[in-house]
Amino acid sequence: MREARTTCPYCGVGCGVVASVEKNEIVDVQGDPQHPANFGRLCVKGSALHETLGHGGRLTRPIVDGVESDWDTALDAVASRLGAVRDAHGPEALAAYLSGQLLTEDYYVANKLFKGFLGTPHLDTNSRLCMASAVAAHKRAFGADAVPCCYEDLEEAELVVLVGSNLAWNHPVLYQRLKVAKQRNPLLRVVVIDPRVTDTCELADLYLGLKPGSDARLFTGLLAWMAARNKLDRVYLEAHTQGFEEALAAAQEQNAGVEAIAADCDLDAERLETFFYWFASHLHVVTMFSQGVNQSSSGTDKGNAIINCHLAGGKIGLPGAGPFSITGQPNAMGGREVGGLANQLAAHMDYDTPGARDRVTRFWTTAGLVPCLPEGPGHKAVALFEAIERDEVQALWIMATNPAVSLPRTDRVRAALAKCPLVIVSDCMANADLLAYADIVLPASSWSEKDGTVTNSERRISRQRGILPPPGEARHDWWALCEVAKRLGFGEAFGYTHPSEIFDEHARLSGFENGEGPGERRRLFDISGLAGLGRAAYDALEPIQWPVNVAAPRGTARLFTDGRFATPDGLARMVPVRSRPPTQALDAARPLRLNTGRIRDQWHTMTRTARSPRLMNHRAEPFIEIAPEDAAALGVEEQGLACLQGVGGRYVGRVRVSRGQRRGEVFVPMHWNGHFSGSAFSGALIDNHVDPVSGQPESKHGAVALAPLPVEWEATLLVADDLGVAESRWCDRSQYWARIPLGAAQRWQLAGGQPSAGGGIESASGEVESAHGEMAHGEMARGEMETASPEWLSWLEATLPVPPTLWCTDPASGRLRAAGVDDAGRLRWWFMSGPPKELPNLAWLAERFGEAASGESMAAEHRRRLLAGCDDGAANQGPVVCSCHQVGQRAILGAIREGDDSVEALGARLACGTQCGSCIPELKSLIEEEKAHALAEPIEDPAVA
Repeated sequence: MREARTTCPYCGVGCGVVASVEKNEIVDVQGDPQHPANFGRLCVKGSALHETLGHGGRLTRPIVDGVESDWDTALDAVASRLGAVRDAHGPEALAAYLSGQLLTEDYYVANKLFKGFLGTPHLDTNSRLCMASAVAAHKRAFGADAVPCCYEDLEEAELVVLVGSNLAWNHPVLYQRLKVAKQRNPLLRVVVIDPRVTDTCELADLYLGLKPGSDARLFTGLLAWMAARNKLDRVYLEAHTQGFEEALAAAQEQNAGVEAIAADCDLDAERLETFFYWFASHLHVVTMFSQGVNQSSSGTDKGNAIINCHLAGGKIGLPGAGPFSITGQPNAMGGREVGGLANQLAAHMDYDTPGARDRVTRFWTTAGLVPCLPEGPGHKAVALFEAIERDEVQALWIMATNPAVSLPRTDRVRAALAKCPLVIVSDCMANADLLAYADIVLPASSWSEKDGTVTNSERRISRQRGILPPPGEARHDWWALCEVAKRLGFGEAFGYTHPSEIFDEHARLSGFENGEGPGERRRLFDISGLAGLGRAAYDALEPIQWPVNVAAPRGTARLFTDGRFATPDGLARMVPVRSRPPTQALDAARPLRLNTGRIRDQWHTMTRTARSPRLMNHRAEPFIEIAPEDAAALGVEEQGLACLQGVGGRYVGRVRVSRGQRRGEVFVPMHWNGHFSGSAFSGALIDNHVDPVSGQPESKHGAVALAPLPVEWEATLLVADDLGVAESRWCDRSQYWARIPLGAAQRWQLAGGQPSAGGGIESASGEVESAHGEMAHGEMARGEMETASPEWLSWLEATLPVPPTLWCTDPASGRLRAAGVDDAGRLRWWFMSGPPKELPNLAWLAERFGEAASGESMAAEHRRRLLAGCDDGAANQGPVVCSCHQVGQRAILGAIREGDDSVEALGARLACGTQCGSCIPELKSLIEEEKAHALAEPIEDPAVA
């Protein structure tokens, strides 16, 4: 067995990973104790990385016009068709849409090809959906897209403010780091500002559950409050900033009194003033903000409102101080470094910087090949697909992202993709919704195969190392781009043979004429100190934070420590911010405010994380979270099915009633795609309003209506993976369906009207099992069977290749359980009519399917208990709370009732919370809820008894 050090491919924390490899297979992953981003910690997604591998479900051969092909044919088709569109319609008819899942080297080559040599400005990235407003705020304030902080600042801070960030679920390793810092320093305070009470609030000394969209009002109010109480750092403002008076005047245009600000934010005035006092009274303040701030039609202003407060108090450039934008993807920052956004050029240059376009042109000029860089920015993500609608863009190459699910107005995006004359898709997974719209599909390498670098939220560049060979004919994205470039006649500029050569060029460009123009300040992004490494040194590269140059050969932890910024005069710009409400207004037709976001155990559109069954168990189905009062008023119940109607479609999910949800608001997860549910695209509910500065969509502020989903039945069907049944047989006939991988089987949650019999059954024989699992042998005539549950049994026999072998029914309710066992004694399918809350322990059934996949016949004792679904008759353990150890809610509640009323006691008994720690806030919540429930129960008077 050998070990390989690499980097996790999920969130922007950028955790180091040690992978254990045996016989060309990764058998385990652990956190890298030497990596400074995580020091050995991993969240549950990271620890399950090896469970998401395997060649099943991977794209392994190119596909051209729906037919599997070889690489030469596919690459010739890509080059000839791109060239034909360019010749017929000009370079601006071409576009590319990239992803923070790409490595920096992939990104660099794509940007160079499309902007530099094809000459189109229309290359953008899905970072537009999560980070673009923070980027724009940084550039307006600092003169560059530069995050000033590092993770060590969490340990150095006196106050940490979390705004629009569910750190416990979305960046769990940073949450655990903050938690440890708080334990070591009892004086450290944490403030959480979020419309929802999330698991992150477990760490909060103060929680502000503000009205959605009011963040800018809160922080402009803070600036005005600091000025009114003489809490400004006048020395810092004079020496290092510009525009303070204008920013303060804008903040004071609205009533700056605490009561007025609190009313506008729907907050308690005393709690709000407590936050103002804490922020103003501490110098070492870190404000971490993420999608809750960025995904707004005023996201850039919100970012600048936060930055203004830090500049006004001199709370920047110090240990434990600064505004800290936390990225959502592993290489969102790396993509920005190489020009992955439509308004950027490579190496943090842009179209607005005098001389930048000429500089990049001269650097890329190779052996007589002169780049034809566009003269101005291209379409940002939402505008790009609108341009496809208008037939302005005729060819689109999409890499490592799924806009058919992730963009707002998915109905319009899909229609645009369907009409686009040429859609090229580079992806690693065969189940992406996007593939249905592709004319050419190129199989790409994935994590554990890709080789290059990524940059995390603290500007730290790390190596993601190729550990395994790509499956089949899958290839690296940079290689495919280079091969197309050669076929287009640009081969001299794309003659790379290894990612180290691409990285070297990227590093050299970052230092090329950097700060050498007249009156020009040095660009902050500078990794020229990493140029000329050579392949061996590149392979051995240790994590390092940029800038890395002659002045900082070991990297740079914090920026702006000298108070000098990347503006022409070195002064930070304070930006006037005026609060404005969300663009998506509520009305009588859509009266509820919609918030979208991530859940703990899933990533983006689930094409990878859903391959790990244990990651599907925490939140197995798409859901709608709603306040108890709204649930009662709208007639929806816990775990019932409901439908949201938005501007571009509907979303069907299971109701979760939560006291952490504000009244008049609902929350849905962003992850489900068309492979895992029929109507759960969160993007269908969001209109395509964007921030006018950043172009980032307003994904946190939808407007929807909610109603119960009227269904006559619910059912669960478990089907062996190798049974080979077309899922359309049940999906097409259901008003709701969700698919949940179980390992060797797929679980289907179904709901709808009357099931179709699909044909009669002349006779059937089987073993009838009672609800308690006691066997009664014999044959049943058709009439007797149909008395039990005619429609379901007929439907099962007509739908599945193995007929019902065992079944039982409850005469009172008519509920049916049935199973199909083949002649070899292997479990092929299992069925239960009724809601999922009545399910037995599915882990036991998953084991039976696993045995069947290995060719094992079912043991006699298991066959006797098959319809009960478990050996001991135990009920369903409820939703999984601890994904690491697969501990269900019912087991936890049972332990609490038996006296294990602390996280430590639960960990000792059940092991929950003892690995990644992501479930600890939920464990604490269950403990508190159970204590409150116990106190609410009436106490029996012994004397009366």
